[in-house]
Amino acid sequence: MTDLIASLRRIVGENHVLTDGDLSAYEQDWRRREHGKALAVVRPGSTEEVAAVVKACAANGTAIVPQGGNTGLVVGSTPDTSGTQVVLNLGRMNTVRALDKDNLTITVDAGCILQSLQERCEKEGFLFPLSLAAEGSCTIGGNLGTNAGGTQVVRYGNTRELCLGLEVVNAQGEIWNGLKGLRKDNTGYDLRNLFIGSEGTLGVITAATMKIYPMPASQLTAWAALPSFEAAVQLLGLAHQYLGAGLTGFEVMNRFALTLVDKHMPQLRVPFIDNPDFPYAVVLENSDSESEAHARARFEALMEAAFEQEIVLDAVVAENLGQAHNLWHIRESIPLAQVEEGLNIKHDISVPISRIPAFVEHATAVLAHKVPGMRLVNFGHLGDGNLHFNVQAPESMDPKAFLEAREHEINHIVYDAVAKFGGSISAEHGIGTLKAATLPDYQSPVALSMMRAIKQALDPHGIMNPNCMLARQS
Repeated sequence: MTDLIASLRRIVGENHVLTDGDLSAYEQDWRRREHGKALAVVRPGSTEEVAAVVKACAANGTAIVPQGGNTGLVVGSTPDTSGTQVVLNLGRMNTVRALDKDNLTITVDAGCILQSLQERCEKEGFLFPLSLAAEGSCTIGGNLGTNAGGTQVVRYGNTRELCLGLEVVNAQGEIWNGLKGLRKDNTGYDLRNLFIGSEGTLGVITAATMKIYPMPASQLTAWAALPSFEAAVQLLGLAHQYLGAGLTGFEVMNRFALTLVDKHMPQLRVPFIDNPDFPYAVVLENSDSESEAHARARFEALMEAAFEQEIVLDAVVAENLGQAHNLWHIRESIPLAQVEEGLNIKHDISVPISRIPAFVEHATAVLAHKVPGMRLVNFGHLGDGNLHFNVQAPESMDPKAFLEAREHEINHIVYDAVAKFGGSISAEHGIGTLKAATLPDYQSPVALSMMRAIKQALDPHGIMNPNCMLARQS
């Protein structure tokens, strides 16, 4: 191993191979569930250096864990405890390579921070619509590796739909340059989509060409209080009808999720929080290419119809950008409020939108029966059928003890309900190592067999993120 370390230092430089000191930023996952031990943390500065690092590790039979901002929620970018894996952190590779205004694309290194990409596009008069709570620290490579979603999927799709090309270093240390930025290219298998969402198990994404959009003339945000989850689905249908492609955000939150924000972040002033008769709220966004007046007229027509049909109990429309940011900040603060409340059992699930109310009713009833006193934090991207259906410990129980004692049971209650209603156990967070052992219980054996065949073909020696996604077969 000392020879490998020496080789890695020659490739990327002495200062960019970390073996000593506090490496918890690289070895511990964002939720602090797991703390691994890396042989070394390697921080390459170019695609060529990534390729050389992968070749050196492949020759030595050393496993590689690709890492972006390390903000994932399924322990997919941190090393195990063996002390034998190399963490390949791409944070130094953060350059914007090109912005093509006519082609409406931007090409960036994989280590580019999402917020930096958004700001660069905005400076040039364009919109990059991917938006996540972790956008100040997550990277575009990690977003692609997990096929991240976020709050604007209802209009623009997941990260996969925003990507037109990739540059990838494969498990043999070869560079594939697929950064053409073409919207049509039928010249064989779609390798781009193979690597997107593969969680670093097939190769290392080093750069990407992403779609950008003209900046909307106006963006308006509204907050609506609702009597039920069914009403939220009905409001979504009306929003599609009245706003069309202008509907760029539609997030649902249950009352308990909002009480956590109100409790731990009272400065945010959650609308209608004092009214216990409002069990659900929705924040929705209308982006208009014409004018603010046009956007507001369409919004008002939507709300008038929703009030007439008794879908909405009360509502507020942001009067300026600051108010809009505040409303969105409340929604985005729910995960942090959960952290303040204590460890919780997270579920990132998707169900056909038409079946979500029935799923919520069924899963909530089973949980309430099997886990008395549990507190449900139910929120997420209703516009694309993705809920974060999280279970908080009873107030009388230590959150860590609750998680250790009940996580496995609660996971299967929720996942069985997801399967019953035709959904998926992972909508946008991925599988990582956290769900790798659970995946075979809810994924088709035929699908798993094809996935393993792809893994074997592209990474025959199993060095790319070996404990992630596909659990080792005994």
